[in-house]
Amino acid sequence: MIVLMYAAVVVAAAGSIALIAVTANQAMARQPEIQGRAFIVFVLGAAFCEMLGLLGFVLGLLFGGQA
Repeated sequence: MIVLMYAAVVVAAAGSIALIAVTANQAMARQPEIQGRAFIVFVLGAAFCEMLGLLGFVLGLLFGGQA
């Protein structure tokens, strides 16, 4: 059961980062002049999604054994 929770956290984080990457790519394709700002926003968004994924992983470790 705990392994499924870990898998769900990883898939959610990866899906969020992929969605941010697609959106940043579309923004850069539409307006190439904002490439620098869009890349910074992408990196920050990916970092926040990864942080939330790691937070879910740690909370799963801490509270996963309790029924």
